[in-house]
Amino acid sequence: MTESQATPRLTSLAHGGGCGCKIAPGVLSGLLSRYAGPLAPPELLVGRETSDDAAVYRLNDEQALIATTDFFMPVVDDPFDFGRIAAANALSDVYAMGGRPILALAIVGMPVNVLPPEVIAEVLRGGESICAEAGIPVAGGHTIDSVEPIYGLAAMGLAHPRDIKRNCDAQAGDVLILGKPLGVGVLSAAFKQGLLDAAGYAAMIDSTTRLNRPGAEIARLPGVHAITDVTGFGLLGHALEMARGSQLQAHIDTARLPWLPAVPELAAAGVVTGASGRNWASYGDAVDGIADATLRALLTDPQTSGGLLVACAPEAAADVLACFHRDGFAHASAIGELRPGPAQVVVRGRATTSAPPASA
Repeated sequence: MTESQATPRLTSLAHGGGCGCKIAPGVLSGLLSRYAGPLAPPELLVGRETSDDAAVYRLNDEQALIATTDFFMPVVDDPFDFGRIAAANALSDVYAMGGRPILALAIVGMPVNVLPPEVIAEVLRGGESICAEAGIPVAGGHTIDSVEPIYGLAAMGLAHPRDIKRNCDAQAGDVLILGKPLGVGVLSAAFKQGLLDAAGYAAMIDSTTRLNRPGAEIARLPGVHAITDVTGFGLLGHALEMARGSQLQAHIDTARLPWLPAVPELAAAGVVTGASGRNWASYGDAVDGIADATLRALLTDPQTSGGLLVACAPEAAADVLACFHRDGFAHASAIGELRPGPAQVVVRGRATTSAPPASA
């Protein structure tokens, strides 16, 4: 690359960005159904059968190893921010299982003839900065020369086997608590269209780079039954995974949902991602109560490095919210509950243009 050539925007080199790059859930289910299930030794506590966030392998009576991998194309143009977002998103899977990360390996694919070395180095530095914040090393990794920029981590963590929280163990009567505000996909679409102001960008970066560390503490609280994180399939998709795995009906109250700044207004103006439509096409037949197109786009919006979704007994809800709030998750909110009934999601309310108070 000559000095006269301008460095291209990272997002211009990718056909999608962040967790919006995920294969649609319906397509993914079809792919996974085409081959035989994996070996399932008794030490494998969590495999792919429950669509959980990570695999879990029992090492001994006191330790279980959590293993996950997550990577995607850039959702922003700043290479340092891209690395931070991707790393936080990958580590979230460990926290969602109730564990604490112990190390990570970098997954790097870069168009080396298009991006200068210093830009690629900034992506790696961003990822390492988040891992340092989590208290873990990036102990190695793998790199390839690829057409589109790709970055992420293979992450490993530890937990006591009794503290592992699958997404299929929710109980009837559980409260649903969401740790982060929604709308990352909408803001990323606004960013690509030049419609996102500095305050909106700052809010998006703050949310997507905030580590879901409360997951490890929340998993140990009495009355917490299931945890997952809300990422590429949107709030509806991940709530539906929990409902199907637990054979319960998830009820969501839209009046209680926390939003990132200006997200409902942008969605109402048509600023949405293509992934939201793919998500709805994959699981919309298992969702009841949405007639409004804007609300549908909001609730299927892919969340990159989104919040934890916790199912807990009503008497544990205050402790779960306190745990979130102590770690700076000011918008953590109780957004619904799980009830007996067909495995589906039932939505109450309509699209709103106002965010709930931080203490909701």
